[in-house]
Amino acid sequence: MKIRKLLYGLSIVSLMTSCVTTSFYQVYTVQPTKESITSSDELFYEDENCKISYNLWDNGGDIGFNFHNKTDQNIYVRLNESNFILNGFAYDYFKHRTFTESENNSTSTAKSATNYMALSGINILTNKSKLAMAASVGHAVAIKENPIICIPSHTTKRISEYSINHTLIRNCDLFQYPKSKEIKTKSYTEQKSPIVFSNRITYEINGSSKLVENEFFVSEITNYPEPNFFEFEREEFCGQKSLSKVRKYRFYNPNKFYIKYSKGKNSWKH
Repeated sequence: MKIRKLLYGLSIVSLMTSCVTTSFYQVYTVQPTKESITSSDELFYEDENCKISYNLWDNGGDIGFNFHNKTDQNIYVRLNESNFILNGFAYDYFKHRTFTESENNSTSTAKSATNYMALSGINILTNKSKLAMAASVGHAVAIKENPIICIPSHTTKRISEYSINHTLIRNCDLFQYPKSKEIKTKSYTEQKSPIVFSNRITYEINGSSKLVENEFFVSEITNYPEPNFFEFEREEFCGQKSLSKVRKYRFYNPNKFYIKYSKGKNSWKH
């Protein structure tokens, strides 16, 4: 009887421990600093030649962009004159890198018994019914990074290199490991924002260069325990709903991003 009670008690403790939230998410809301960037259902910049679209939603934030050529001419994005700017520090889009791609070609053959086969110049008599041989030939191709990317007319190319932030931002107004009732949002103005970032993109069309700056700032930060970060719903396709629910991001938006962090052993509240 005592053993049963002990096992029952341990199972309850284990169940309670498994229900404790150890994963948390810091969610950032971003606003553009200039009216030339639209931030409704999409986050994009547009002029007479191109449309530059953003979807920041990713762990750490994705400042990569889709560059769409609206014209009938080629547009050349000059990576060697383009930068990602984070809190006043500039990072190059062109890094003079060389990428290597490997290719392997394999062939196999089967030989009958008592065949003589030359391996490394030595003749060997095989006693097995069949002997399978495989030869693998590999070679690598070096590809140098191009400082200029051509965007053909009426097409789109993806340019991605940097994340925005992977460091937890702490504030006395935010609980670091909040419970559902302790969730709060800290708001910032452009001047007081802890993160201001931009893309400075130089492109050329018909021999004329243009510099575009897409600048943003973090306007809100909220910490969430994992159960409040996700929601479960049934997927629907052609009017039919799935039998089981799938987990989805509750706060997904192109002008938001997040970082995932875990509860440590320290006693910090904020």
